[in-house]
Amino acid sequence: MNRREFLATSLAAGTTGSATSMAAVSGDRKAVKIIGVSCSPRKGKTTAAALNICLEAAQAVDPSVTTELIELAGRNIGIFDPANPKATQGGFADLIPVLSDPGVAGIIVGTPVYFGNMTSLCKAFLDHCMAFRQQKFALGNKVAGIVAVGAARNGGQELAIQSVHAALLCQEMVIIGDGRPTAHFGATLVNDGKDSIASDEFGISTAKNLGRRIAEVALKLVRTGS
Repeated sequence: MNRREFLATSLAAGTTGSATSMAAVSGDRKAVKIIGVSCSPRKGKTTAAALNICLEAAQAVDPSVTTELIELAGRNIGIFDPANPKATQGGFADLIPVLSDPGVAGIIVGTPVYFGNMTSLCKAFLDHCMAFRQQKFALGNKVAGIVAVGAARNGGQELAIQSVHAALLCQEMVIIGDGRPTAHFGATLVNDGKDSIASDEFGISTAKNLGRRIAEVALKLVRTGS
């Protein structure tokens, strides 16, 4: 074999080896989808903005993480009637296959705080999630985190978050708080009264921490096959 033939053979082998190596890395990186669900009756306002901060932080963790924001505003989700649940589902029905998709590894629920707790729209959404329990706990082992936006720093955000936690624990979901350094119940933000959270630096940090933590835990669960 002359020098030219040797180099050609070596380059071909190196290319094949690199392709194999890249394929192995790609194979290890299972796609992970995280969905944000805004339970505000007002579309595109502070709850949606807070969820977008979470989702951007989740995407920044790993290239395999994809995200989607779903807003419940205008979906006309009725009050849950256990005697006839499908009759009151309204705009909830088309969310069932989306949220129960095995490719969805994490769900972040966002709610404004009304009188110290979640919105009625959020409660209706959570009640209709009974459909997932009836699908052999289709939300089981998905990671969940909560965002709450209030009118003051101590405006009931933590109470609202814990109320949503209680409902999602009944779905066998893996509940996650915002990560370090804040590391509490979830993301707590303040609406400045002008439909903006931009000046709430602490709240924004909790949203970023929550999004990052959701992605980290979801990736670990997916890649270990849990």
